[in-house]
Amino acid sequence: MIKAAYLHIPFCEHICHYCDFNKVFLKGQPVDDYLLGLEREMEITLRQYKTNELETIFVGGGTPTSLNEQQLFRFCESINNHLPKSSNVEFTFEANPGDLSKEKLQILRDAGVNRLSLGVQTFNEKLLEKIGRVHRAKDVYRSVENAKLAGFENISIDLIFSLPTQTINDFKESLIEAFSLDITHYSAYSLIIEPKTVFYNLLKKGKLPTPGEDIEAAMYEMLMEEMEKHGFHQYEISNFSKPGYESKHNLTYWNNEEYYGFGAGAHSYLNGTRRSNVGPLKKYIDHITKGELPVLEEHQVTMAEQMEEEMFLGLRKTAGISISHFIDKFDRDPLKIFKHQLEDLAIKQWIVITDDHIYLTKKGRLLGNEVFQVFLGVCDV
Repeated sequence: MIKAAYLHIPFCEHICHYCDFNKVFLKGQPVDDYLLGLEREMEITLRQYKTNELETIFVGGGTPTSLNEQQLFRFCESINNHLPKSSNVEFTFEANPGDLSKEKLQILRDAGVNRLSLGVQTFNEKLLEKIGRVHRAKDVYRSVENAKLAGFENISIDLIFSLPTQTINDFKESLIEAFSLDITHYSAYSLIIEPKTVFYNLLKKGKLPTPGEDIEAAMYEMLMEEMEKHGFHQYEISNFSKPGYESKHNLTYWNNEEYYGFGAGAHSYLNGTRRSNVGPLKKYIDHITKGELPVLEEHQVTMAEQMEEEMFLGLRKTAGISISHFIDKFDRDPLKIFKHQLEDLAIKQWIVITDDHIYLTKKGRLLGNEVFQVFLGVCDV
């Protein structure tokens, strides 16, 4: 049952130094043609698949709130016209604190959007400049206050740690500021230097002074401690929430469930097939104009791959993997299929295995990527 949809808005008014998502500068782009293409992609796709009422809709980017008010209204209207929603749908929009006006907030609220995810990254003004962000800390406080006044109760912010020249104290100060916002959810990620970014080019030239692995690990440990101290439950490696405010949409991914992906460069998982859309806007619009889906690649996921994915995606969650659910889903016992891998991880004290669950220890969370790699390409069922 498909219960989630992701929609991609690739436009940004400024490109951040660390970002490798599919995005373009807003100025001079065929925004209206793109929005029409998105609408048509929804129409074509939903004709092909039996669609239940969606439980989560997530609009990401790029910067969805870089759309002007008329475009934002039209886009929200097309979502509501084409995507069937359950009565308790989680409807999320990503937003940039610098361009989230009261008028745009009202458009979102009127359209049924009930969750905001703000790209804050840090409250340190010098670091914001260094990473290419154009908003400032005051914009975050104003945006959160305006969002609350508009009726938003479910607000999340993203933070990044292990930024160039960032100290442990810098990160702690950002956490203090973040907690002062009195919101319901935080996502915090360590900086990953991706190819084709400004930071990648600086790193290759030896001009990117990163804190290093030890400081990064210390920041992550402090993050977990501070979140717990402030009443936020860590339900996934990088995500923390007040009870009942976990991201249902992201849990779709970690539960290895299927979802729609609409827009240039978007990914979907439908009927056992993982699919990616073409990224360049012109190619995307050309496909749609011809009445065809803008598919770049398709991969039919084998049973072995599904089981491996179930393990390394599920272990991202603090609750881990339910053994009984795995058996119900695949008619196989993960304790037998991955016997050697699980035994080795348990000896290293990176995982705990109980009667019905396999989950990461605190030490395992610090070494998550090493744990996940263990499950790749090992299943021969």
